[in-house]
Amino acid sequence: GGAMTDPKGDRSKGPSEQDDPDLFTRIVDSDEKGVYVSGAKAHQTGCINSHWIILMPTIRLTQNDKEYAIVGAIPADVKGLTYTYGRQSCDTRVMEGGGDIDLGNAKFGGQEAMMILDRVFIPWDKLFMNGEFEFASMLVERFTCYHRRSYVCKTGLGDVLIGAAATIADYNGVPNVSHIKDKIIEMTHLNETIFAAGIASSHQGHKMKSGVYLNDDMLAQVCKHNVTRFPYEISRLAQDIAGGLMVTLPSEKDFRHPEAGPMLKKYLVGRKGVDVENRMR
Repeated sequence: GGAMTDPKGDRSKGPSEQDDPDLFTRIVDSDEKGVYVSGAKAHQTGCINSHWIILMPTIRLTQNDKEYAIVGAIPADVKGLTYTYGRQSCDTRVMEGGGDIDLGNAKFGGQEAMMILDRVFIPWDKLFMNGEFEFASMLVERFTCYHRRSYVCKTGLGDVLIGAAATIADYNGVPNVSHIKDKIIEMTHLNETIFAAGIASSHQGHKMKSGVYLNDDMLAQVCKHNVTRFPYEISRLAQDIAGGLMVTLPSEKDFRHPEAGPMLKKYLVGRKGVDVENRMR
């Protein structure tokens, strides 16, 4: 897990200017074996199912921020590290008996967590930056260059959503209606535009002195910029195609109920030949 984002506190102030020095991850002590760090890392996607965490600076640093200029690797279960699991919009559905339909991707859902570090130990051989503040901005820029290009992964989600929208249009009996086709075309156009920027960033990559390749920075930023806009429009179009039932659908528990279930199956039909449960899914 790449742990870069700190809580940051007052955004108008740097790390050493904060009232609470722990709002950016920092070295608080050291001995002959290594260093001890305290602070927090926010929005950490996938950290709980990682084996190692790489702690990194999150912004440009100055001479006064030397203790914050740290890059180090820690095991995900290291002493002094606490995870607070983030909330998801569908959390409570797990407790409502909707373990199949309502949960969507029930086995492999994503997660984020807040990581709080209290004197976490890092041995010297796992410490890769130690006070070299002048390299912090370069590190952040190169990390984000790779990371923002990697947002091309969102197009996989887009592919699934476009397929689901086309399927529900078919289930509703309107796959050939012109405005439905126009919306699916627009969804595809937006999704492939994200994909194109990500692939182009890699294609335009160049070899560094170390032999490592760095993808094109400008196109990586374009890929990220597209991801901050286009998936929301793709989702809006999908909801438009699916209709109001997308947000008012009864729960799986209701669907399985001996009295309510048969009534729901009667009134939630689509075109002939489509199973109501498939439409719900």
